[in-house]
Amino acid sequence: MQTWRAKWVLPVNRPPIENGWVTTEGGRVVAVGAGTTDALATDVGDVALLPAFVNAHTHLELSWMAGRVPPAATMPEWIRAMFAVRAAAPSSTDIDAAIRAAITDATLTGTALFGDITNTLATLPQLKALGADALVFRELLGFSALDPAKLVADAWAAAEKHRELIQRINSRCFFSVVAHAPYSVSPALFGAIAAAKGDAPLTVHVGESPEEMEFLKTGTGPFRALLERLGVWDPAWRAPQCGPIEYLERCGYLTPGMLAVHGTHLSDGDLARLRDAGGVLVTCPRSNVWVGGGAPDASRFYQSGVQVAVGTDSLASAPNLHMTDELAALRRVAPGVPAARLIESATLIGARALGFDADYGAIAVGKRAVFAAVAIPSGVSDVEEYLVGGDVSAAADVRLVRAD
Repeated sequence: MQTWRAKWVLPVNRPPIENGWVTTEGGRVVAVGAGTTDALATDVGDVALLPAFVNAHTHLELSWMAGRVPPAATMPEWIRAMFAVRAAAPSSTDIDAAIRAAITDATLTGTALFGDITNTLATLPQLKALGADALVFRELLGFSALDPAKLVADAWAAAEKHRELIQRINSRCFFSVVAHAPYSVSPALFGAIAAAKGDAPLTVHVGESPEEMEFLKTGTGPFRALLERLGVWDPAWRAPQCGPIEYLERCGYLTPGMLAVHGTHLSDGDLARLRDAGGVLVTCPRSNVWVGGGAPDASRFYQSGVQVAVGTDSLASAPNLHMTDELAALRRVAPGVPAARLIESATLIGARALGFDADYGAIAVGKRAVFAAVAIPSGVSDVEEYLVGGDVSAAADVRLVRAD
């Protein structure tokens, strides 16, 4: 048994505790309190001790693209630039090294759980080698797929082979086969993915750009041109002439717990439909600006009542995977939202959305004893606002503390 003492303890599921302590045993929290405690307690210093961050949406396999895809004015422009970079991909050895470096950096700066999107499953060995927990989303594209059911079955079979291999080394990686986006996945493929989903949640990139909204309303625009240029346009497809969340519902994909990622251009009606379906919106504000989708009106997300989680997206569309930097960006686009709710989004809501809330998301009895420790200068009275205000340097001020 060990006790950790800190200037602040932020359980997240209750108000901050000044001069707080956490007692752990066997890698789990057994008590949380304030004031006098065991004289042999480990003093972690003038820090805020909070649950490890949850990065609910990232693309670790794109880490090798760091610094290679510049910001763009529109999302189609960014996609074209990303395709050009991807055409000159380095060796698998270099890609693996970039993935390892990205996971290591994220972990050292307080993140212990990832919602990782992959097209290749290349991130699995790296996640497990570094002891990172994750829900790995095997993402499918197919706007004109001839046999959607087979495509989904093959994806699940490949994931199962990897799971059997990884479980031999005590896996804490779980799987889901999911769809990419409304402009890259056919209604039949959406339906086939949903029909085979099992217990894991679905995720989808949705409401990310004006061009996506144009495509769903009219069937025209840059995404139609992209599909035609790639030779995958389906002439039988008809624009649904509705918002993206309603479209997903029509396709049978809007299921309880679905993670709607980005959502920058979702209407109030879209948000209400997502909320009523028990979905989660995962916001990645830095990436949204980088790819030309625009800054999200995140205040509206919270006002709608939908559950909000936080992700960083990839190093192809963000300068780093630091969750404190993402929280600072979220504060800028949601200035009126209480800091406690933003922190909850980066911890408890993310853990719940990924199905790991028995282990992560709060400092509470029974949870895993894995914490983010953030240095807090003297004189700070509103510790929650300080954590989201943009003054935290992840590299210098944040570290992961494990009581395993």
